This record gives sequence, C-alpha cells and structure tokens, in this order.
Amino acid sequence: MKIVNTKSRTRDSEVMDDFELKGEELAKTLRDLDKVNKWLGGNEITLDGIKKIISETSPEEPIRIVDVGCGNGMMLRQIAEYGRRNNLKFELLGIDANPFAIEIAQGLAKNYPEIKFEAINIFSTSFAEKKYDIVLCTLTLHHFEDARIEQLLKVFLKSARLGIVINDLQRSRAAYYLFQAFCAVFINNKIARDDGLTSILRGFRKEDLEKFSGKLRVKHQKIRWKWAFRYQWIIIKSES
Repeated sequence: MKIVNTKSRTRDSEVMDDFELKGEELAKTLRDLDKVNKWLGGNEITLDGIKKIISETSPEEPIRIVDVGCGNGMMLRQIAEYGRRNNLKFELLGIDANPFAIEIAQGLAKNYPEIKFEAINIFSTSFAEKKYDIVLCTLTLHHFEDARIEQLLKVFLKSARLGIVINDLQRSRAAYYLFQAFCAVFINNKIARDDGLTSILRGFRKEDLEKFSGKLRVKHQKIRWKWAFRYQWIIIKSES
C-alpha cells in the first residue's frame, strides 16, 4: 500500500483543472462525482449550511444564492427542489470556469427557471462586483493555493450580504484509503478516481481553515467536521 504524505497540501494538479475538458468525458466524470456526493452525503452539508444561515438571518425573498464551481449544477438543482418543497423563493446562479460544464448544467436545469448559469473567472473584476445573499463554495476551495484562497475569501465577504457556506475535504490518510476502496467498488472512472484522491491531498486540516478564518473580521463563523471526511465552514455576516 502506498504511504501518502498528508502533512501539507499537495500542489499536484487535477484533470478537472483543465477548463478545455469537454464532451462525454467531462459529462461522465461530473456524473460520477455527483454519485460520490450523493452517496456520501456531501451536498447535504452545503444545504444544511444554507438552512442555518436562513434560520439565523430571516432574509427577505427572493434569496439570491451563487454556487462557485458549480460543475453540472447538481447542487443548485437540489437547492431548487428544497425551495419548492418549503415555499422559499430562490434566485440561483451557478458559476464555473469551464464553459463546457456550464453547457451541461444548462441542459440539466431546463425545468428549473430559478437557476441560471454563467462561465466566469472567479478572480475577475466582473465576479467581484456581483452581489448575492449567500455564497456557496462546495469542493472548490481546495483547487487553489493558500494565497489565492485568502484573496477569494475577501471577495466572498464583499459579495455575500448574509453569509458563506464552504464545504470541502479533510486531508487525511483515512480519507484517502477509504476513497480508494469506495472507488474500487462503485466508481469505474479514472479521472474521477485519480482527481478524487488528489483532491483529498489538496484538502485541509482544521488548523488550515482556522488559519484562514482567523484573518477574517467576522465574529460569527463555525468550522465543523462532517462525515464523510468533510469540513463545513459557515460564515454569517449579519452577526459580525
């Protein structure tokens, strides 16, 4: 068994970092990543964060939510379904740097008029100037080096009126080996498997996230460990 080093975040790249990835190869990889999130409860962590922010801030509707790094839009479709079941009016925007992922997301969201998508660089001025009630960042933060993360968090704080929900991976050997075992049984996709393992090594320990949070001038924020090997970081601006 390969002994992996989890002391620090790896700088290894992922295939999904190539924004030219397209076609059925991209679509299948996104579907397989959706399976992982569904079976391991990943999307529920983000939805739980949204519920907490709404319950503590009682926002006016429509509630504007942006999902940064939306992939094929599965997270937003799940949020839209939640809104419909609970009589909440959402305006949802999915942002991804890969225009081909946006095309896939648009096709899957034809029955969700409350969802829109845009291919945009999240480090661009055009993104920084946008305003939302809640900013979501699910399995996206780990794609960036620390300095870029600090830059991105500042943009999120300026963009979000109510709060931010970050849902990302715990960097640990246990997470790495269990994901290997999970893929051996359920995921027959080299990109999803290899990128998933690299993502874990690019993920975070709690002290990493606490270092970032300590640089933010926000009083009301909480970092929680969640199954399976995730961290949920909720920032509520109205309490700052």
